[in-house]
Parts: sequence; C-alpha cells; structure tokens
Amino acid sequence: MGRVFLVDLDGRAYRCKFCESALALVDHVLSRSFNCNHGRAYLISNVVNITLGSQEERLMTSGMHTVEDIFCCCCGQYVGWKYVEVSDKNQKYKEGKFVLERWRIIEEATEGFNSDARPVSSDPENP
Repeated sequence: MGRVFLVDLDGRAYRCKFCESALALVDHVLSRSFNCNHGRAYLISNVVNITLGSQEERLMTSGMHTVEDIFCCCCGQYVGWKYVEVSDKNQKYKEGKFVLERWRIIEEATEGFNSDARPVSSDPENP
C-alpha cells in the first residue's frame, strides 16, 4: 500500500460509509457527473485518510488509464481510485485527481478541521 494521510475535516465533507472517517471536503469536488461500475461517482481534487494501492493499467469508458485504487486508511474499504496517467490528451485534466464512488461514501457536516494539518506517512521507512 502507499502513503496514509491523517487529517480531520470541518464543514461539509464526504466520509467513508463503513467507518465514517473523513475523506474529502465537498468544496474539493471538480465534477459530480462521473460514472463507475456501481453507479455515480465524484471527481475530487484532494482526498485524505487514504492508502493507495498498486498502479495498474485499466480500460475505462474514457480509454486506457494508469490508476491506483484508494482505500480508507481506517477500515481498509475500497472507496475509489486515483488517476496517475492518462493516454488521451483530452483526458489529461484527470491526472492526479481522485474518484470517490458515491455508494461508498456519506456526506455530513464535521468538526475539527485544522487548516495547518499536513499529510503524514505511515510507510515503515518513514514513521
């Protein structure tokens, strides 16, 4: 698995449906019109409290992409994917962005955001 980011969010946020860990601010949604195998999804500029899976080539409706699955760092549930690289120049806006599958998240108001919070790594070599 990849890096783990641990922060809390304040305001309207998306949380893991399974353990309620904060995943992203609603304000970070770039598109609400994405689709996935299980229905609708959000394209989001930044997510937190996740681990990254291995990079893999995946054929999607918009073409072949290099992606990493993303998992909730607290419960380990799959919540979406990250676009690492896309081959179609018209799809370049997706690179580095995240997709959260709607049926795997909930939206609610949260408290405790620290705007100075920094991502932290749980990689063994960088405790």
